[in-house]
Amino acid sequence: MKIGITGATGQLGSLVVEQLKKIVGKENVIALVRTPAKAEKLGVESRAFDYEKASELSDALEDIDRLLLISGSEIGQRARQHDNVINAARKSGVKWIVYTSLLHADSSSLNLAEEHLLTEKTLKNSGIAYTILRNGWYTENYTGSVQGALNAGSFVGSAGDGKISSASRADFAEAAAVVISDEKHKGLVYELAGDEAYTLEELAAEIMRQSGKTIPYTNLPEKEYAQILKNVGLPEFFAAAIAGWDTSASKGDLFDDSKQLSKLIGRPTESLANAVNAVL
Repeated sequence: MKIGITGATGQLGSLVVEQLKKIVGKENVIALVRTPAKAEKLGVESRAFDYEKASELSDALEDIDRLLLISGSEIGQRARQHDNVINAARKSGVKWIVYTSLLHADSSSLNLAEEHLLTEKTLKNSGIAYTILRNGWYTENYTGSVQGALNAGSFVGSAGDGKISSASRADFAEAAAVVISDEKHKGLVYELAGDEAYTLEELAAEIMRQSGKTIPYTNLPEKEYAQILKNVGLPEFFAAAIAGWDTSASKGDLFDDSKQLSKLIGRPTESLANAVNAVL
């Protein structure tokens, strides 16, 4: 049984590789990456794999039985890139694809949802066995801003009172490894999110509690928040996207209380308190 992992040197993919090495052994894990030299530290076989190079993908997937397709990072290009991978998988005889989609992709207002839904449709029509992991938000998406908030004396956003059921990358990675190593998950769609839901005001309160500093949460209109992000150096497109995602969070699009993630990994997801403590 050979398991291929796309984006294996990425923040999520590298964690999945480490989990799979424990479950199925390193000899059964293949890292599919743009630059194989960068994958040497993973300690598994690596192969050149670029979503854009459609004609080369089938060869790279040769003798791979199961494929974890980690969604690409290029917003606006992903549906097409994923189609390239799925078509190549069909040609090379991949028997099962596990895909990392978006939480509640079929009802979410996040602008990321459409691309994920297109890939889900392609996957379901491919004739290949599939499993869809609809991943919620990474806790790191917000804890990565803790240091900036401490420096600025305020945590800003546009999420209002929206509850966010985030989980750590490590939690999502473990779930992906558990799923792709057991065929009982074939044909299923999982809505994956953290056990604990919080608002950004509650996140700010946790930062204050642990740091002893006054870091209030300031909720801003979407355009104003985007401008602040742009002012601190983010590209205009990305600043607007982040602010838009916060607005979607205010509508409940990042909330889920089904606890499917913790059921898959057999333990509670990382708490917000632990996540904040780690960055502090």
